[in-house]
Amino acid sequence: MAALPILRYPDPRLYKVAKPVQAVDARIRALIADMLETMYEAEGIGLAATQVDVHERLIVIDVSELRNEPLVLINPEIVWASEERKVGDEGCLSVPGVYDGVERAAAVRVRALDAQGESRVIDAEGLLAVCVQHEMDHLLGKVFVDYLSPLKRSRIRTKMIKAQREAEKA
Repeated sequence: MAALPILRYPDPRLYKVAKPVQAVDARIRALIADMLETMYEAEGIGLAATQVDVHERLIVIDVSELRNEPLVLINPEIVWASEERKVGDEGCLSVPGVYDGVERAAAVRVRALDAQGESRVIDAEGLLAVCVQHEMDHLLGKVFVDYLSPLKRSRIRTKMIKAQREAEKA
């Protein structure tokens, strides 16, 4: 297992639409292990393959208090979303240090394959529902800042580019 580099906004690779995983094989299982290690090391609660520059429909999530209940969703599809909407502050490993309010469905039902390639249906609400929707956006080439006003997005973009330049100088 190895931690992978996480793409940072506004990297154009974050806007690539992910392709379906063709087979849950040793390569995908190794990617899952690396993504989980990367997510835990970065102290995140979710990570999409897009964020580590792999453009396949795979996300890992762990919203448990003890950080010991990883959830793997391969080729996830939202099959139902509640009409109730909630606004909550979101952050992202690809946009470190930035948090802002995003409106999401309060609950979702997701169909996906697990790490063994078995089909499962998950009902999610609260933080898990938000995390699933956030990570699935990445698979569609969307970053949470895309929900914000053009002015906020521009300020975040400038801040991230400046931080990148400073990191390269160090």
